[in-house]
Amino acid sequence: MSLPNTAALSNVPNELAVEHAAGLIAALESEIGKVIVGQHVLVRRLLTGLFAAIPYATTRSDAREGCGHILLEGVPGVAKTLTATTLAHAISARFQRIQLTPDLLPADILGTRIYDARTATFRIEQGPIFTNILLADEINRATPKTQSALLEAMQERQVTLADTTFPLDDPFWVLATQNPVEQEGVYTLPEAQLDRFSMMLRVAYPSAAEEVEMLHARLTDQTIVPRVSPADVARLRGFIRDIVHVDGKILEYIVRIGRATRAPADVGRPDLSELIVLGVSPRSYQHVLALARVTAFLHGRTYVLPQDVKEIYADTARHRLARSIRAQAENIGADHILQELLLVVPIP
Repeated sequence: MSLPNTAALSNVPNELAVEHAAGLIAALESEIGKVIVGQHVLVRRLLTGLFAAIPYATTRSDAREGCGHILLEGVPGVAKTLTATTLAHAISARFQRIQLTPDLLPADILGTRIYDARTATFRIEQGPIFTNILLADEINRATPKTQSALLEAMQERQVTLADTTFPLDDPFWVLATQNPVEQEGVYTLPEAQLDRFSMMLRVAYPSAAEEVEMLHARLTDQTIVPRVSPADVARLRGFIRDIVHVDGKILEYIVRIGRATRAPADVGRPDLSELIVLGVSPRSYQHVLALARVTAFLHGRTYVLPQDVKEIYADTARHRLARSIRAQAENIGADHILQELLLVVPIP
């Protein structure tokens, strides 16, 4: 079952097209649920990032938007990697997993030039980044030099090797994991890297009942049936972008929240200024807008409400907010600061 292409949507009643698109996403979510016990919010947020139309600029491709990259943070054993691999199988996408280590080099991710003795020429050997879904496992174990190899691909959807630039396929989606409790042998991601992730999702432990259900389940008996193709992902992404209406007041609301993270005193919370070193970037506005559209669609609406923005805002902004030394010393988390700001920023 495939969604009608974007050019044909004008000939299809909106109600039928919306119902069909929602059915595809529901089937995809259900398929992932065969393997992943619980973690319903995590799966829903992953689908939100997958179908978000995040704009980017490149001269090497006709595409001008792509999926929202996601950083998964959680302790070992909470199914971060399993969820990513299951999702890749459910959309029949090309999938590559990279285990990040301190000795990994940028060429191990991007590829390199190799001398061919038979032809006396150099040829390009492409690395694992040339895929649809890239899982960068334990990304904070790689050195800054290796982490930076992902910057161009994540923002511009292209890779430059030597003097040649290669466009990446659509969809191109980076899922990265990191362990929040490790202190030794890790390298904190810089702000420029963090800002390229649309969301940072904290993966918590499942409930007691879900852990019991997990023990009863037999993963070997579960066969994942592909529900959508990579081409369907691109069509669904464009369809949701076009069908979901965003009022101008919602756009102003997104900007007001973003500016409040840089100047809390402007919204009546000067006390929060001492807790923030760096607020969110203008690029984050585009990410919030795209993610709010998909959130509204997953709730069965073709218009965005302020509650859609508030629902995904912490996931979108927590990794972009740089806390002060005082906030870290007093153990005041980014989520707490963002919730305090959301309470005082006027809702349209």
